[in-house]
Amino acid sequence: MNLINPDIRYLKDIEGVVYDKKWLKTAPNIELYYMYRGLDRRGDLRYDITVMPSQMLGIEFVKTKGHYHPKQYGELYIVLEGQAIYLMQKVDKDNNVVDVYAIEAKKGDYIIVPKGYGHITINPSQESLKMANWVCDGFKSDYSLIEEKGGAAYFYTLNGWIKNENYDNVPDLRFEAPEKKEPEDLSFLN
Repeated sequence: MNLINPDIRYLKDIEGVVYDKKWLKTAPNIELYYMYRGLDRRGDLRYDITVMPSQMLGIEFVKTKGHYHPKQYGELYIVLEGQAIYLMQKVDKDNNVVDVYAIEAKKGDYIIVPKGYGHITINPSQESLKMANWVCDGFKSDYSLIEEKGGAAYFYTLNGWIKNENYDNVPDLRFEAPEKKEPEDLSFLN
């Protein structure tokens, strides 16, 4: 396991998807989260760990940049420490959001990212979030649509959920429960 040299995501790396633009103008280029990739393998599946300290991006809770999954790949997350909100969204062929939901999770919960969905992870707590994921090693994240729209369909802030005005006709946000145990069959990941 390589827990020494993480990939570090800085504020400048996600500035285009941050809600609080006024805060962003004077914010230092802080470290947001740390990604430790390829810590274990199961066939063509890769195990990663991400650590996201608690902090605020102005009035918005710290989050990952967000990305979409190619239609053939899913992903499985496990919360190891802390709390998380996983925001999932799916678009149609014209890039209109057709489904958006959030899963609130805590230590021991499992979250399935369906094939073809985009997602971001939010740390809504005052403690560090440590999460692991299983994903196909050949998987490549697609950041383009979330970057183009300035974030996901919703932002999670001190004032609650705020709809991203850069999207047209966003469905109401719904909530789903996390899984309480790891799926026995991980074939949905590839």
